[in-house]
Amino acid sequence: MAEPGMAGTRIRQRRLVAGLKQAELAEAAGISPSYLNLIEHNRRRIGGRTLLQIAEALGVEPATLTEGVESELLAALQEAAGDAEAEEDLGHDAPELDRIEEFVGRFPGWAGRLADLGRKRDALERTVKALSERLAHDPELSATLHEVISAVTSIRSTASILAETRELEPEWQMRFHRNINEDGARLAEGAEALMRYLEAAPEAGAEVTSPQDEMHAFLERHGFHFPQLEGWGAESRIESMLAQVENRAAQALSRAALTQYLEDARALPRDDMQTALDAHGLAPDAIAHATGKSLAQVFRRLASLPEDMVGPVGLIVVDGAGALILRKTVMGFTTPRSGAGCALWPLYEVLGQPGRPVQAALLQGDLRVRAMAVAEETVPASFASPPLMRAYMLILPEPRGTDRAQARPVGVTCRICPIAGCAARRERSVLRDAF
Repeated sequence: MAEPGMAGTRIRQRRLVAGLKQAELAEAAGISPSYLNLIEHNRRRIGGRTLLQIAEALGVEPATLTEGVESELLAALQEAAGDAEAEEDLGHDAPELDRIEEFVGRFPGWAGRLADLGRKRDALERTVKALSERLAHDPELSATLHEVISAVTSIRSTASILAETRELEPEWQMRFHRNINEDGARLAEGAEALMRYLEAAPEAGAEVTSPQDEMHAFLERHGFHFPQLEGWGAESRIESMLAQVENRAAQALSRAALTQYLEDARALPRDDMQTALDAHGLAPDAIAHATGKSLAQVFRRLASLPEDMVGPVGLIVVDGAGALILRKTVMGFTTPRSGAGCALWPLYEVLGQPGRPVQAALLQGDLRVRAMAVAEETVPASFASPPLMRAYMLILPEPRGTDRAQARPVGVTCRICPIAGCAARRERSVLRDAF
């Protein structure tokens, strides 16, 4: 994460890029070269007029020197570093994650290049995983292969009988010959179907995405807002909208998301939401109280409204096992594409206490946001089974004037967590070692 104490390193890097000597920059900024030397070595804090003068001399915005790089680049580099403990197990030196801000400040070009390589690596890993899952679980591929193997086995068995039986009545010979002919035709058809199916696979180099990724791509193309589903008589439009989604599994996920959207839009029409926003502002609990709807439904509805109406609003949803099932991110708040997120998010805090809302200021890298979380039962408990839970976390801009020290530092996932001594990551490591 960005550190105020690294401003000197950024100033030095900018000076070198501009081809200026320390004395030249000090003169342009109206300070002594010795004082600038202390600043560049992070031995003096910088702010106020001196910061403005140095920024003007370098031709950059002051925020560039004090705030550092985007949290997204830091997160990308942390992910590119991979699992430090796994590297140690392989005998490799673990990346110095505690010095990542210094590295980015001194070598921004290399940092960007490594982040790109890390993203490409992750894309290749996802492709391999998706292809492996396809080979293992694709029902159409499995059925076609079964047909081919069945035909080959039948031909092999019949041919063995003909070869090993010395005396065979002509009637039985004709029957076995006919079986081989029919099984051969079946084998040819199965092999042809298999080839057509494999040739229709994604082209080399194209990323293979999961159904959940395809659903999110569909929702993101529309900004998670569907005016076609606002108002009555919208059920008939859902199927035509799903024509944009090719994968059948992704279609099923998208259909569920659109159906939920339709239900929320009927329960909280756009005009009613505008009235509630005018009266209470972006306060989900007040809106829920005024409309008589659940907090979870208000969360979903706020995240589905256009940004020009509610501003930047994100939403993360997990199931009872903690796996992400929907992610609408805003303002650079980073989430994993699948699996579980950071255990320090209030999203996981509420899973064990449905109906009780929790809010907290979160600090992810340089980004501060306000997170509000609540869990609800999607299927009530019975004597035969426990309840099924779902947790929601609304992400809003942090109000101005909030003390940075009050924000809770969080990561993305345990795998790329930048927080030193995190108890949640340590517990995960202990469990992993145990198994």
